Amino acid sequence: MAITTYRPTTPARRGMTNQDFSEITTKKPLRSLLVAKKRGSGRNNQGRITTRHKGGGQKKFYRLVNFKLAEGVTATVEQIEYDPNRSARIARIKESNGTYHYILAAQGMQVGQQIMSGEEAGIDLGNRLPLKNIPIGSTIHAVELKVGGDAQLVRSAGNSAQLMGRDGGYAQVRLPSGEARLINENCTASIGVVGNEQHQNVKLGKAGRSRHKGIRPSVRGVVMNAVDHPHGGGDGGRHGIGGGKNHGAAPKTPWGQKTLGYKTRRRKSTDKFIVRSRHAAKRR
Repeated sequence: MAITTYRPTTPARRGMTNQDFSEITTKKPLRSLLVAKKRGSGRNNQGRITTRHKGGGQKKFYRLVNFKLAEGVTATVEQIEYDPNRSARIARIKESNGTYHYILAAQGMQVGQQIMSGEEAGIDLGNRLPLKNIPIGSTIHAVELKVGGDAQLVRSAGNSAQLMGRDGGYAQVRLPSGEARLINENCTASIGVVGNEQHQNVKLGKAGRSRHKGIRPSVRGVVMNAVDHPHGGGDGGRHGIGGGKNHGAAPKTPWGQKTLGYKTRRRKSTDKFIVRSRHAAKRR
């Protein structure tokens, strides 16, 4: 997949790029696999804003993507489609009994290709197998964390993980972040790299494209008043992060929590499965 550019007819068009949609084979999604998606605009069930800078944006239907193909499924890829809810492309597959599914489209997946799941599936692009049946060194995506659960890891465009080894009923997987993690070898994963690998190189070019995505503007804390943000305030002109008496202090959120180097991981019970931290390479 390549990146398409525009003629610089306006200042916003200069430098703006977009995805190449040539690999998409249809613009009409399957209605039986669509559900209405209500925009929460960053609010919880009490109507309070819990995630700032969200709201507006283009209306979307949610595609029901199957992240857990059943054992023994054999299907044919019918279409490669655009999904507005994720960075990756999705593939519409059809079983021999007429059942349709959406799955993540792997890089190089083609219409007419056969997809299989289960222990007997071959080591072919897009097939889904338990980690114990995948050769060591293989590139995988859509990895389960719990046996029988949906795929939770490595689902965004251009991402892939690598199966590093197996021992004692666990497989060691190197994730895109650099973290090496132990995962039950009965968990399943798909073969290949997630498609649409150039997604990260798209330049929006103008503020309006962010608003179409439902992203509202963000205001820097240093330009606020001291009452509104820990970075705000400062008599006599501009100051660095903190401002005023807090000049030079560590950066914080509007609620006073540190934002750089402050560990927020809470699931310490799963630390035993992390063989190598994603921060290990940064410390060298």
